[in-house]
Amino acid sequence: MTSNASRPWKNDLLEIALIFAVFCVQGAWPVPDVNEPYYLGKAIHYWNPDWVQGDFFLDSADAHWVFYFAFGWLGLVLSPPALAWFGRVLTWGLLAWSWQRLSWALVPRRGMAVLTGALFACLMERCHMAGEWVIGGVEAKGFAYVLVFLGLEAMIRGRWNRAWLLFGGASLFHVLAGGWVALAAGFSWLVLSRKRPPPDCERPPLRSMWPGLLGGLAISLPSVIPSLALDWGIDSQTVDQACEIYVCYRLPHHLIALQFPLLFLSRFLAMVLVWVLLCLAVAREKGTGTFCLKGEDRLRSFVVGALAIASVGALLSFLVPLDRLLAARLLRFYWFRLADVAVPMGVALFAALLIDRWLQCRATFQVAPRLRWWPGSAGLGLAAVALVAAAHVGDFVVLRLQPQIPRADNKVDKLGGYAAWRDACEWIARSESIPKDARFLTPIDAQTFKWYARRPEVVTRKDIPQDAASIVQWWDRLRDVHGIERDDPTRRFWHGSLAELGEPRLRELGKKYRADYVLTEAPGIELPETEIQPKRTVPRLPLKKLYENEGYVVYQLGEEQ
Repeated sequence: MTSNASRPWKNDLLEIALIFAVFCVQGAWPVPDVNEPYYLGKAIHYWNPDWVQGDFFLDSADAHWVFYFAFGWLGLVLSPPALAWFGRVLTWGLLAWSWQRLSWALVPRRGMAVLTGALFACLMERCHMAGEWVIGGVEAKGFAYVLVFLGLEAMIRGRWNRAWLLFGGASLFHVLAGGWVALAAGFSWLVLSRKRPPPDCERPPLRSMWPGLLGGLAISLPSVIPSLALDWGIDSQTVDQACEIYVCYRLPHHLIALQFPLLFLSRFLAMVLVWVLLCLAVAREKGTGTFCLKGEDRLRSFVVGALAIASVGALLSFLVPLDRLLAARLLRFYWFRLADVAVPMGVALFAALLIDRWLQCRATFQVAPRLRWWPGSAGLGLAAVALVAAAHVGDFVVLRLQPQIPRADNKVDKLGGYAAWRDACEWIARSESIPKDARFLTPIDAQTFKWYARRPEVVTRKDIPQDAASIVQWWDRLRDVHGIERDDPTRRFWHGSLAELGEPRLRELGKKYRADYVLTEAPGIELPETEIQPKRTVPRLPLKKLYENEGYVVYQLGEEQ
C-alpha cells in the first residue's frame, strides 16, 4: 500500500486519466444530450439575450445563475455543440480528479481508484431509483458533484472545516445537490462516536467547526437567496399550483416514490442490501486506531444519512393521495437525489475497502460473524468487482461504436425521424425569409428546436421554468396548445400532432401567442394509438407550406390560403 507522501504524481495522473476514460465512454452521447438544450440554452441566453430572442422559457427566471454566469460566457465564442463538448470534457476531467482523491482517502492502494470509479459509474447508471446521474451532459450539478467528492474526501480525512466550505461551494453551483450533501454530512457528524479523547475522536466538537460552517453558508448564499426568491411576492395559491404542476404532472418520476417503476425500486433496494452486507463484512480491526477506520465510519454514516433523507421522501409520497398540495410543496426538493449517488458510492468504496483488507491481512482478517459464508479470497473478490466494472465499460464501448442519435431527439425520431427533424430545423436556421425572432408552434416533445433552428417557440414539455409564476404560465400554455380536455383533472392527454388541431385553431393560437409559423409532422405520418385515440395519420393542413421533407413540414400562419 502506498502512502500519500510517497505517491508518484505520474501514477496519480495515470489513474485520473483512466477514470476520465471510463467517464468519457459512459457519458459520450451524441450532442445534445437530454438536458443540454435546457441548461446550455439558458447559459448562452444569459450572456447573449439576442440568442433565440423572445423565447418564453429562456426569458424566465434563472435558478442556476452561478452556473450560467461562470460557464455561459464561453457561448460567446463557441457554438452550442462545441460548448457542450468542452463542458463535458471539463466536467469529466474534474470528476475523475475529485473521485481519485476521494477513493484514495478511504482505500489508499494503487489502481483501486480506477476500479471504484468504474464500479460507481456502473451502479449509478444501472441501479438508480429516481433518475439521478453524475456522469453525462453539461449542467450545474456536474460541477457541484466535483466539490461534493472533494468535500467527502476532506470529511473522511477528518478535515471538517474544509468539508463544510466545499459543500458550500457545491450548493453555490446547485443548491439542492450541495444542500442535501451538507445535511447528510451533518447527520454523519452527529452519530459519530466521541469516546476517544481528542485529537483521535471521530467527531470534533461543534465549536471547532464554526469557521467552516459559517464559511460554507456564506459561499452558498449567492445561490440560496435567488432560489428562495423565485417564489417571493407570489400569492400562495399560485405557489401551490406551481408545486402541484412541478411534482405531480411534470416530474413525478423523480419526486414521488409511489410512481417509480417497480424495477427501479427493486434494483435500488438490492444495491442497498449489498451495501449493508459489505458494511458487515468490512470487520473493524480492533486496537489499530488507523485513520482509515475512522474515515470508514464517517462515510458509512454519510450513506445512512442519505438513506434517511430518502426514507423521509418515501413517507411523504404517501401523503400525495391525502393532501396533494401539501405533498407537492414538500416533495419538490428531490428527496431521493442524494441516495441515488451515495449508495453506489458506498458500494464501490466499501467493496474496494474489503478487498484492500483481504490483501493486507489474509491470515488474520476476521469476517463479521453474521457472514461466515463470505468468501475469504482477495483474488475472488477483486476478480468479481473487476468483472462487473469491465462488463459495464465494455458494454458502453460497443455502444459507442454504433451509430447513434442524440438522446434529446429520441421522441421526435419515433414519429418523423431524427434526420428529417434536424433537416427541417436547420432549414429554418438558414432561411433568410424567417426573421430571427419569429416564434414557432412546435411538437410537444421537441427538445432541440431552439438548439438547431435558433428560433423561439411557444412551449414544449421539456422546458419547464423554475419560478412559480412562470411554471403556471408554462402549464397553461402546454394545455392550451397541446392538451385534450377531459373530465378527470388528475389525468392529462395530449394531441399526437399539432396538425390534429386544424387550421382555425392553429391560427387562433398563433394570434394569441404571436406565433407566425408551425413545425409539425409531415402528412401521412402514422401517430401511435393512445388510451383515448386510435391509430391515425397526420392530416395535411390548408396553410402556406414553406418547407417539407419526409418527416416534418413548416407552415406559415400569417397568410390566408
